[in-house]
Order: sequence, then structure tokens, then C-alpha cells
Amino acid sequence: MKKSINKMAALLMTAAMVSSLAACGSSTAPETQAPADTKAAEATTAAAADGETKAAADTSDLAGQSITILNSKGEIQTALEELAGTFTEETGINLEVLACGAGEVPYTKVTSMYSSGTAPTMAILDTTDVIALGAEYGLDLTDQDWNQYCDSMTTKIDGKVYSFPFCVEGRGIIYSKKSIEDALGKDFDPASINSLDSFKAICEELRAAGMENPVVLSKEDWSLGAHQLGYIYDTYDGTTAGADKIMAALKDGSQKVEDYDRFNQFMDTMDVILEYNYNKEDPLGAIYDEDPIHLVEGDAAFWPNGNWAWPNLETAGAETSDEYGFIPFVLGNDSSDIANTSMQASPTKQLMVDAKQSTEEQQKAALEFIDWLVNSESGQKGLVEKLALIPACSNNTVAPKDPLSRDIVAKMASGNTYSSSFVAPSDHWSVVGAVMQKYVAGQTDRAGAASEIDAYWQSQK
Repeated sequence: MKKSINKMAALLMTAAMVSSLAACGSSTAPETQAPADTKAAEATTAAAADGETKAAADTSDLAGQSITILNSKGEIQTALEELAGTFTEETGINLEVLACGAGEVPYTKVTSMYSSGTAPTMAILDTTDVIALGAEYGLDLTDQDWNQYCDSMTTKIDGKVYSFPFCVEGRGIIYSKKSIEDALGKDFDPASINSLDSFKAICEELRAAGMENPVVLSKEDWSLGAHQLGYIYDTYDGTTAGADKIMAALKDGSQKVEDYDRFNQFMDTMDVILEYNYNKEDPLGAIYDEDPIHLVEGDAAFWPNGNWAWPNLETAGAETSDEYGFIPFVLGNDSSDIANTSMQASPTKQLMVDAKQSTEEQQKAALEFIDWLVNSESGQKGLVEKLALIPACSNNTVAPKDPLSRDIVAKMASGNTYSSSFVAPSDHWSVVGAVMQKYVAGQTDRAGAASEIDAYWQSQK
């Protein structure tokens, strides 16, 4: 492994990052922040000093109101704080961004806040959490005007909408075109990887060219249990309904995971990844903050992950002009299979507005924030350019700057995505992720892993 100054600098910069759909918050504790009311008072004092904040505050009838948002996407914490500042400048509504702790489950965090009477005005949650909590704690958003732009992206509970689809995210296997072409000395066409055999072949070719282990596999339970194993549900037929169907069959015992084709295809792919794993000498000793550095420095070429990993790549030295993109997480050798022609992309994180502990004015301020994200130029650009997210609302046509999001948008336009977003119990990624960690470390075999996964689903009855 290279020991360059750039790598060490990137390590220091990424030490506070954890990228995850399921894991919550940054890897370091957030700075102690003043309560929202104190911040509002400070803003008022500053306004009296220079008059500028007062001018911005006058733009909203809710100016001076203070609200909070719980952020469960650690990699956007700093950018979200900056975006909240822009919102405050333009509306006069003070928005404080709260961060989850490292590895903390969003569901656990927000329910503990409800129990202590400190619920946030808004919370960025996983779809699973909204389904579990929305009807009881969420404000009914069914009649909000923005639904016209994203109706197909919303999560409905008994026909009602309790959350705003905060972003579309996609996952597959990230590739570095430069790393591949520098190693092989020829052009790389990502469309050529459309089966397990073709993926294995390029890994063999890269090894022969001197890139000994071209695939970086992250060891986190949320990555292995949700992002990776989740393909066995999402590729049932490429729909959320299909994912629900196979999970129901696993739960009632009518389907055993060891007899499920997608599981065995997935494990075949995992076996190839493990053979060429950059972290193979100590797979559970892998450090997530180091993983993107291997791609950026050309030591590896592939990283199973999603577009939420762009901030990590960028911090490691990648630039928006670089050619990173996705190949599918290939399953089997049918090159016409949806798993091999497309990548998963769907609305993931949801923004739920509290209906229990917030005042009516705070709820209105939260709704104004959502409307600002959907309809204002600052909100639209901030969501895409500052947070590096793909918007779920069709009226936001701001082109993403980062190459991973650009690739997903292009694949969505060409019909090369499937929209399934499996909704498993909230402990799925931690329990089943631990099983996959054992497999990755060689502490269990395929049969043992299957037995434990079967036992997990049977326990959900």
C-alpha cells in the first residue's frame, strides 16, 4: 500500500466521516451547540448590529422561529449545516442541524429523543423508520403541493404520506476508469461488465497487469447487511413489492434462503470479491476512511458502494472531472438479467416532520423548509450541488456535479435502473450484517451463513 503524503492528509480529513444509508452520524462527536432558542437570540443580536439578518428575516412570516433537524447522513453534516445557514439567511427561520452519533441507528436515536421529550422538528430517517413511526409521530403531508413532483417517490402508509423523499440514492460497484485504464493500458467500457464471468475476467486481467487485488470491500455491518446482502431482496424482480414478497416468504418459512437462487448468486459474487479483496489479509480490520483512497491512488479499481460515498472519494482526492461510475452488482451470468443490465436507484432517506412535540408554528416552519428545498433556486441547487444528492422531485433539474450522481441520473434516463428499495426490520442490517462479517472473515461458510439468516427471518414471526 502506498504511503504518500496525500494519503495521510486524506486520512486526517476523512477521520470524521462515516458514509451510510443505515448508519447514523459522523465518526466523531459533533461540536456542542447552543440550544435553538439561544441561537435565535444570537441571530437577533447580530441583526441589530448590521441590519442584514433583519432584512432576510423579513422575507418570511415565520421569521424568528427556531426549528431543528436530525441528520442521519453523517457525510453531509457540514454541508447541511451550511445549507441550513442559507435557509436562515433567506427566511429568518433558524434551523439547527443535530447529528446522530457514530454508528447509531436512526430509529433508536429518534425514539430515544421522543422518550426524553426532545424530539427534533424534522428527522432524516430511513424508509423503514418512517413506516414504523410515521402514522404515530409524523405530520400528515399528503396534501402538500410538492407531492405533484414526486408522487411516485413517496412512501405511503394506509394511503397517506408522512415523509418527504429527501433524495434518490443508488448502489452498485463503483469503478475508477483511470485506475483500470492505467493498469491495462487500454480503454475500459463499463457496459462490458454484464455478468459474473465478465467481472471475474477483468479482475483476473487487472491482477495479471500488476493490480493484485482490485476490489475494495468495506467491512461495516450496515454495508454488508444492507447495501450488499440487500440485493437478494431488491433483485427479486426489481420492485419494492417483489422485495416484500421474498421477505415475507423467508419470514413464514415457505422459502429457505439456501434454496433461493438470488442468495446463491449473491454469495458467488461475494466469493469473487473476497478473492480479489484489497483488504483480504485482514478483512475485518479494513478502515472505511481508507477504502476510497485505494481507488483514488490507483491501487484498486472497484468498490461496492453507492453514490453517498462521493464525499469520501472527494476528500480522498477525487475530483468532479474524474471518471467514476457504476457497474451493476452482477448476479449470475445471464447478461439480460435486470441485475446485470441495471443498478439499484430509489428514494432512500425520508424527511419526517414531528406532529407530537413541535408547536404549530414550528411545524409550519418545517414545511417552509421543505417547500424551500423543492421550489427555491437556493434550495434546489443546495440539495444537488452542496449536499451532492439526487433530488426525488421532478421539478428540480439542477445537474449533479459529482460523477457518481451524474452516472445514476444518466442510467435513470436510459432505463438502466431498478427502483426497488427493500424495507426490512430495523435490526436487519446489524444482525444479518454481523453474519456477513463472519463469512467475510472466514469464520463461517455459506451453509452456516444461510442457517443464521434463516433463523433471523424466522424470529420475525
